[in-house]
Amino acid sequence: MGILSDDVVIIRQSEKEGDPSVITINCPDKTGLGCDLCRILLFFGLNIVRGDVSTDGRWCYLVFWVIGKPNTRWNLLKTRLVEASPAFAWAFGISRCYLSDSESQPPDLFLLKLACSDRTGLLYDVTEVLYKLEINIEKVKISTTPDGKVMDLFFVTDTRELLGTEKRRDEVYEYLRDAIGDAMMSYDIKLVSSEVTARSPASSSFAETLFSSLEEHPSGLQTSSSVSIAVDNSLSRAHTLIQITCQDHKGLLYDIMRTFKDFNIQQISYGRFTIKRGKNCEIDLFIVQSDGRKILDSSKQDALVSRLRAELQQPLRVVMMNKGPDTELLVTNPVELSGKGRPQVFYDIALALKKINTCIFSAEIGRHLTGDREWEVYKVLINEEESLPVSRSKIEEQVWSTLMGWE
Repeated sequence: MGILSDDVVIIRQSEKEGDPSVITINCPDKTGLGCDLCRILLFFGLNIVRGDVSTDGRWCYLVFWVIGKPNTRWNLLKTRLVEASPAFAWAFGISRCYLSDSESQPPDLFLLKLACSDRTGLLYDVTEVLYKLEINIEKVKISTTPDGKVMDLFFVTDTRELLGTEKRRDEVYEYLRDAIGDAMMSYDIKLVSSEVTARSPASSSFAETLFSSLEEHPSGLQTSSSVSIAVDNSLSRAHTLIQITCQDHKGLLYDIMRTFKDFNIQQISYGRFTIKRGKNCEIDLFIVQSDGRKILDSSKQDALVSRLRAELQQPLRVVMMNKGPDTELLVTNPVELSGKGRPQVFYDIALALKKINTCIFSAEIGRHLTGDREWEVYKVLINEEESLPVSRSKIEEQVWSTLMGWE
């Protein structure tokens, strides 16, 4: 007998604006499920203010209290959460989304070419349309010509897997036309090889510039406030307790779950996440390794704590740099071992720059390997034709605050 989707995910929307809505998920468990679910909540722009998780390794029960937005698409959110549940695969047959990372096939990659007349906020309007249509930007190259024309090259995948159809392409065109208006000059979508988005090793000079320069910003914009992480093996005979106290930021629970997934933590038998006054978070997680045992090896404990601390202090990195006579904004974030990047980063960058009336001359998204880690790198060249409308520090602060959800 199948599991009804209405039983897998239940969403109780808040009756008053500002009050949390409650999302309950009741389904079979799998390693990394918490990360996958939190990634979806982050994609939909939801702020998790409280969470409870429990599992016996076979079945899990999760409750999230979230703050939505007036335009939150609750029905679509439920659909995506149900699809991420193993119950969906059991009921409707195995989909590639639910295979292990090594077995799954990458989605079809498309090249979206868009030529427009330039204006402030154009990139944000385009990324907002793609976000609404659940079209994921994998790589981008944007350039502005001297006569004020913009050529956008977006390498994208479609969550709905319909971009190969004429109907879906027409839908994308109509949405873009409504958002851009007469500024749109040409539009085209075609299927391309996934090799164009292949990662590349970072040059020594690039890596040194991007990552070492952050040491010049030991506090302030570049890091969250102090992070406290404690490991306790005395309170449970079967589990290791991880206790975290830190400042809240957008995607906090995703960053924690992503780290556990990358470290192959088999399950979180019980977990609780709460936000106290002043945006301080307290997280208690009872976990076991992939072998079903506690983490007793001190070197493994130190490695996990070190990675968690790094991810919570700098979930993303933001740097303003000189590139000849121009100013370049660099934003980077780690990629999951499964190959998934952090959702909505490019959207937030475009939104932040639009808010402070700052034009983008060119932009690129790429992936680079440094050591044993893969990074998604966003390079945005700021248009300084006359002068910056705001200071460089203000641009950096605005982008950082938007990415952190601190506005």
